[in-house]
Amino acid sequence: MPDYRDFDLDRSTAESWLEFEQRLAEVVSMIDDSADFTLGCVAVDEEPVPFVRFHSRDRDTLLAEAASNAVVGEKYQLGPAELTRLSELGWQDPTSEPEQPGDPVSENFWVLRAQEQSEALAGLAVSTLRDVYGVQHPVFLAPDQLAEILTPAPEPVVLTEYDAEDVAAVVPAGVEHLRDLVEVELTEMFGHTPLHDAEGDIAIRVGSTMLFLRLSSDAREVLVFASLVHDVEGRSRAVEVLNDLNADARMVKFQLIRDRVFVTCSVMAHPFVPAHLHQAVTMMAEVADGIDDELAGKLRGRTTFGPDAG
Repeated sequence: MPDYRDFDLDRSTAESWLEFEQRLAEVVSMIDDSADFTLGCVAVDEEPVPFVRFHSRDRDTLLAEAASNAVVGEKYQLGPAELTRLSELGWQDPTSEPEQPGDPVSENFWVLRAQEQSEALAGLAVSTLRDVYGVQHPVFLAPDQLAEILTPAPEPVVLTEYDAEDVAAVVPAGVEHLRDLVEVELTEMFGHTPLHDAEGDIAIRVGSTMLFLRLSSDAREVLVFASLVHDVEGRSRAVEVLNDLNADARMVKFQLIRDRVFVTCSVMAHPFVPAHLHQAVTMMAEVADGIDDELAGKLRGRTTFGPDAG
């Protein structure tokens, strides 16, 4: 089994943001006057959510907008610290009339930049979404288009009948071949190329759940795991609770590593069968999303992402 005891959620999240920013720069560089491009938070209720939007003013200039308090719901209202941070990042305040010729009229914060500055605009968007609007991971974003380049659409996994190619066994030629097979299946499931960090861990979102996939060095196994509870109080109590869970669990294992609780599922990959990975990801999503809050309460810990994530 791949060893995930060294897994660092903060490092993985930072690297996912970096990869996302690079992909976003590519998208921004291609925006034209045919449509706006909006990158918003995943909605968890009916309230309007924060967003960053790009609009092509002409063939060389882009208008970027960041949602203001005038357009977001009550729970997403920005306080003084967030408003100060927007100013520090370089956003201009909303305007009802142009201060200078060519300035936009916008109820949102805005900046004008040359399209060739796509990398800087991507960095501005990421800093705003992450540091101002509090998006904890790029998988909690919902682009209105070009989702295959950025993040998954928020539809849940739905089990369907498997066709012939999903039950066909393939013997991977090595780790890179196995990684390609896994990414093809995840792309088919979620409609986008999955994000991964420098360690090779693949991060995916199903509902409010974060799952990670790690490949063994001999290309014979794919470990699907989730970090459920952090800062557990009382190892003896935790071990007792997890032993009871493991006694009833089917195909998943709960483990206490230091002060964190993980749930894992191992998928045999020699040969690799796409349907097996599909089933494992679906099952893990249901287990992790269904038990994390209850488990955190029992163990007096905290979940990875709170109910308002995204």
